[in-house]
Amino acid sequence: MSSEPTVTTQPRRMAALHRRRHHWPWWHWFVGAILVLLFLFPFYWVIVTSLNSPNQVLQFPPLFLPHWQWINYVQAWTAAPWLRYFANTLFIAGLTTLLVLVTSLLAGFAFGMMEFPGKQILFAGFLAIMMIPTTVLLIPDYILLRDIHWLNTYWAQIVPFGASVFGIFLLRQFFLSFPRELMEAAALDGASQGRFLWQIAMPMAKPALITIALYVFIGSWNAFLWPYIMTSSPSVQPIEVGLATFLGTNGTDWTGLSAAVVFTTLPVMILFLVAQRQFLAGAYAATGSVKG
Repeated sequence: MSSEPTVTTQPRRMAALHRRRHHWPWWHWFVGAILVLLFLFPFYWVIVTSLNSPNQVLQFPPLFLPHWQWINYVQAWTAAPWLRYFANTLFIAGLTTLLVLVTSLLAGFAFGMMEFPGKQILFAGFLAIMMIPTTVLLIPDYILLRDIHWLNTYWAQIVPFGASVFGIFLLRQFFLSFPRELMEAAALDGASQGRFLWQIAMPMAKPALITIALYVFIGSWNAFLWPYIMTSSPSVQPIEVGLATFLGTNGTDWTGLSAAVVFTTLPVMILFLVAQRQFLAGAYAATGSVKG
């Protein structure tokens, strides 16, 4: 009996999921609609706040409809160097994502398809890192960055996040389901493991790589605590730190802050909506898109 691997394509899985959705009972759709409204309401409230006057924001009972104070957006845009913040954020998030993709691909391939002493113990150690709260390490990390003169630099916001446990785990799961016969056949043809990884395995892992890229890029875009502590100059600070402009000693400018939240959040929301199919395909890839 032939052991030739068969490839289960992502379009077939997505089509099967689409067919199942059409057979959902009405109350599934009703509960889903309620959940969607609950998730969308906070963003709607931010938009309403950004389009009202400061007095209307503090009014009780609250106003659920905007009064179209577009001047709030003009004032919010001129309150901080947003073009610089956007450029910093794109640079930091882009390089961090690229670095994570490389390290996750190499480590995921090693843990999923290669055999070496202590592999399981080392992988368990990687997973244990996820259990350590980030805030616990802030002070020692700050001291380390100070000693190597990386405070208030781009590198302090990129290099510490250049490897992702989530990315390594996702690609390991993908490569565990990868038929080893393909690697053995490539080796018989004279291909090294590196060539097999870059020319065969990496293209087939594209859905998982897209999922990791979205996850890391959005996480880097939304980073606040780390850059807030490790940087002090707007020349290297990202968008989320720029939002602190509206937090003053005399109180919070809620209309300006809400307006800034809207125009700094929209890019990542659009990115996710455009790439949501690839995100779901990557989640399926973790369970194995190639079966032997």
